[in-house]
Formats: sequence, structure tokens, C-alpha cells
Amino acid sequence: MEKASSQTRSVRFGSFELDLRAGELREQGVKIKLQEQPFQILAVLLENPGQVVTREELRSRLWPSDTFVDFDHSLNKAINKLREALGDSAENPRFVETLPRRGYRFIGQLSNRAVSLPAQSFEEAAEKSPPTATPKKRQHLVLGLTATACAAAIALLLGVNVAGLRDRVTGRAHGPTIQSLAVLPLANLSNDPSQEYFADGMTDALITELSQIASIKVISRTSVMPYRGTDKPLSQIARELGVDGIVEGTVQRSGDQMRITAQLIYAPGDRHVWAKSYERGSQNVLALEQDVAQAIAEEIRATLTPREKARLARIRPISFSSLQAYLQGRYHWEQADGMAYQKDLFLSQLKELATAREFFEQAIREDPGYAQAYVGLAKTWRDRPVAENGPEKADALLRKALVLDPDLAEAHETLATLDVLRQWRWSEAEREYRRAIELNPNYAEAHARFAEYLDMMLRFDEGMKEFVRTQELDPGHSFQPNPFYRRRQYDRAIQLDQNEVKRHAFGFWSHVDLAFDYDGAGRHDEAAQQWEEVMRMLGYTDIADAMHRGLARSGYKGAIRALTAGLEAEDARGASPPAFFPAIMYGLLGEKDRAFAWLERGYRERDAAYSALNVDPCWDPLRSDPRFRDLLRRMNFPS
Repeated sequence: MEKASSQTRSVRFGSFELDLRAGELREQGVKIKLQEQPFQILAVLLENPGQVVTREELRSRLWPSDTFVDFDHSLNKAINKLREALGDSAENPRFVETLPRRGYRFIGQLSNRAVSLPAQSFEEAAEKSPPTATPKKRQHLVLGLTATACAAAIALLLGVNVAGLRDRVTGRAHGPTIQSLAVLPLANLSNDPSQEYFADGMTDALITELSQIASIKVISRTSVMPYRGTDKPLSQIARELGVDGIVEGTVQRSGDQMRITAQLIYAPGDRHVWAKSYERGSQNVLALEQDVAQAIAEEIRATLTPREKARLARIRPISFSSLQAYLQGRYHWEQADGMAYQKDLFLSQLKELATAREFFEQAIREDPGYAQAYVGLAKTWRDRPVAENGPEKADALLRKALVLDPDLAEAHETLATLDVLRQWRWSEAEREYRRAIELNPNYAEAHARFAEYLDMMLRFDEGMKEFVRTQELDPGHSFQPNPFYRRRQYDRAIQLDQNEVKRHAFGFWSHVDLAFDYDGAGRHDEAAQQWEEVMRMLGYTDIADAMHRGLARSGYKGAIRALTAGLEAEDARGASPPAFFPAIMYGLLGEKDRAFAWLERGYRERDAAYSALNVDPCWDPLRSDPRFRDLLRRMNFPS
């Protein structure tokens, strides 16, 4: 079993990071209070992941022989403090396993895996500062290609790989170990700036191809897109994303030809590993992504299952015109999604959705066998605002996509999410989520949605495991609300969401989360202030101003009454606020009849937020009412 690198400044596992130099434990950048002895125990366990650390070993390292203490009591107390900080339990451990009368073992998965270095204690690592590498500028892609061409020429001269000589000359036999990758946004070299969406589509396709290889970790698109055009060193990007390999490159269209140039960098050493250009005709553009993914998998010596090998070798031609229409459809769908809940953008949102549908339908006309286009079209009918018979239309489109491509993970995930958000078919949803993750183990969205589903089913331990996996694959992902809120661990939820607000992450959603956290913790005035900020961010300044006056005049309930009055006024003028929101607010005010009137409306509209009725604390004021239990029954929640 590998040891965690003793010369590593920090060790990451799940959503946590142990910073040895600073002597701090952090969760998603937020410092977690941890006393010295629990910190040192964690350091020793991380030094020996998967191995038993005996109680005697801990005593000899952390309790000197001349220290007179009740060792058993002190150790048990320190372990309990450690588990409390990690949100762990002895009965269902995720990180620290107890072996009765023997010791403890770290059973979590390290995000920054060990490298082979001379053994050194964690205490020594905390005292010594590792040498700082001289910053390097990124090599221009052309230089990487030149190096590759030279290596290819040498290999050609050598002819066959006699006694491994070719591998030694090209460096492959001793190349760095890469077990995790981030694909940075491919640069658009076309003269047309409007083709940026096409470069993004190619980036997404390459990520999808690589993420279906189970033996490597691949970071999600949502976490890499913010690095477009960044000047950050690759080593810093790699640290922030928790990977050791970076893929970057360019995409260019010239007439009917498409070219992708890519290079692979071993980020910790800023070492160029591989680079190559690929070119194909526009009738086979997605095959470019398979070529690149296959080359990268071979270069890092990824272990491929027979099914993965077959998938990479299977090429289904997609015409450029169909692909282009699909990518334009996705662009407009994302634009519509960004307009959700914004004041006076409801009609604009509907227009963007209609435009997205036109492009997806065009893609299907160009190529009726293009399964991905059916998934895109289905999403325009699945998501808010929900059109009449929208869920039924989405369901039919997704099943058509799966007839065309039974192994399309996105179709399985989208069908599962439709089952959860709109149709409340719980057992079918679990089956589809599991199938999506089986087909694409790095599919962060599927892990995130499955985590939420498991929480809805009150399977909190399983849900937290999926949440941790989501954080590893998509460090920029945000849960609404976060999982600690659902577990009623309000202090941890507040700590996490305050950090998201400080770094301006996820727009107004971070403030929504924090408002729910404060309400759950009984910090009602602070919750009202966050709801006021949400209204301002969404453009409802009149409601926000009324809330501000209400809070000053009548406290929390005055602010919430102003909020509900404003939402009902918006509804009267046709703006159609989501029904769950007034229902929650009236529940907090204790006005149950009004709350249930809005609840029934949301039930008829198949409001997506209702999928969490069984678990979210915001519904607690209504939970004991027979009308609420009847609603849960109608939604097919397991009793």
C-alpha cells in the first residue's frame, strides 16, 4: 500500500484538505477547528492509508513516555474529536475505521496520490519546506509538436522496439504516473469569434470521451471552463483541481476540414509529455475526440476494460451540420437556464428555449440517428418553466435516444432526473442513475443528482459518499441546499455557504443556501437579510426594499410578509414565481392554509423543488399536518 507523500505540503481526501505546513484542516477552503492531538492522529493515519496504525504506535509517536496521562481516555477522546470534525462515525466510517483493541485505519480515497519518495515522518514534513520550483512559462504548442516530431523521427530510425530501446529513447518507459486529468478549454483558432461555442463543444466531447475510462479521474466541464484564457501556471491549476495531468490545445475549422492539436502536461513537474495534431473531414468530426482520447489513454497507460476499448474503437459518423445545430441548441438552452427566476426575463427565457428546440430539431432532421440531439431536446421540455405535457414529451425523446444509443450515459442520467423532478418514479430513477454512473464513472452530474436522490430516500450515508465523489470530480459544484443542511448540521452548512458567498460562487444560489441554513439554525434575522439579498440579485429591488423596511419595523416576520406579498403581486401580473417559494414562506409564518394552497398549485405544476419534500428542513413547519402526509403519498414517496 502506498504511503501519502511525506514531502507533500497538503493531503486531500473527499472534500477535505490537511495542510501540514499551516497545521490546518480545511473543508472546501474553510478552516475546520481541530485540536493538536486529533490533527496529529489524522496526519499519522494519512501517512499510512489503508494500513492499520496500532494504538501502541500512536502512543509512542504522540504521547511521550514521560507524559503522565490516561492514554486510553485521551486517545478515545481525540479520535471522537477527529470524527466530529470529519462528519464521520464509528458505526459507518467513511474515513477512520476502528479495529477493536488493535488500532485505526484510514479507509478514504486520497485525491493527491502518493509518489515514491524516501520515507519521512509527517512531523519532519511539517518542519521542512519543500524546494520551490522556478516558475516556467507554458511552452508554445508548436514547440511541443516539434519535440514530438523529433521523437517520432528517432523512433522511425530505430524501427522496432528492440529490448525496449524505443521506449527508453522516447521516454515512455519512465514517464510520470498520471492518474487524474483536467481538460482545459480548447482555444478557438478560427477567425470567427462566433465559433467559440464550437470549441466549447469539442472540449466537452473530449472530456466525455476521457471520463468514460474508469481507471482515471477526469474533472468535470463546469470546473474547467472558468480557466478559459487564464494566466495561472499549470501547476497551480492542477493543485486547485486536484489533478496531476493537464490537457490543453486548439481547435480549428478550415473549409470541410477540422483540426485539433492537443498536448499533455505532467503538471507537478511542468513537464511536457505528449503532443499531436489530428485532422478529419467535417463528416466525421467527433472521431477527432476519440482519436485524442485514445492517444492520451495510451500515453498515460490507463487500464481499459474490454467494453471501454470497444467504445473507443467504435466510430459513428456525425455530420458537421448536425453537430453545429446541436451545439447551437445547447448554447441557447444554457442561456435560458441562466435566466431562471430573474425578474422580467420570463418571456426571454421562453424565447431562448424555443430557439434551442429549433436547433435541436434541426440537428435531428440533419441526422435522425444522432442520439445526443434527442437528449438536448428532452431537456428543453424537462426543465423550468414546464410546458404542458412537457415531462411526457421529454420521456419519449429520452427513450428514443436510448434506442439509438443504449450506452449514452447522459440519456440515462437525464431520464433519472426527469423521474425525480417531474414524475416521482423513485425506483426507476435509482436504476437509471446507477446505469449512468456505470457507463461513465467520472460523470459528476450523475453523482451529484444521485447524491440528492439518496438524500430524498433518507439514505444519508450513501448520499454523503456520492457527494464526496462529486466534489472530487467537480470542485466547482454547488448543492442547493448543501448536504449538511439536509442533515441538520447547520453550523457546518453555514460555514460552507459563507465561504461560497465570499468567493462569489454560484451567483444568487449561495445566498439562497445560506438563507435556508440561517433559518434552520434559528438565526432568523440573518436569514431575512439573505432573502433580501437574493431578491436584489434577481432584480426585485422593490420587494427587497419592502423586506428591509419590514425587518426594521416588525423583525423577521415583517420581512417575510413583505416577501410573500411581493411574490403574490408578481404572480398576479403573470410573472409566475415558483410555487414552492411562497409555500415555504407561509409555512415559516405559520399560515398553513395559504402554504397548502401554494403547495397544491406546485403539485399540479410538477414543481422540481417538491422532490425534496421528504427531507428538506424548510418543510418542517408543515410536516405534521395530514395534508402534507397526503401530498407525500401522492408523490409516491416510500413510507
